[in-house]
Amino acid sequence: MARENIAQLEPGESGIVDVVGGEGALHRHLLDMGLTPGVKVTLIRTAPLGDPLEIHLRGYALTLRKDDAACITLRDEEAGKA
Repeated sequence: MARENIAQLEPGESGIVDVVGGEGALHRHLLDMGLTPGVKVTLIRTAPLGDPLEIHLRGYALTLRKDDAACITLRDEEAGKA
């Protein structure tokens, strides 16, 4: 099932980053953490109350607030294949 952004993933689901949103410092910070278009991300787990989210990308785990994760638009993994 396709998810629109990282915040909508269920544990174990993956997607390919399509667009990194956010404005100003948030946008730059997300890019600096490796969340760039074309990278595969997998949701590992969510905190008991649903925030924050732990994702895996580029060989490491990253924790994001749900609001920040919602700024990152995904595309289907199949759409990323040539």
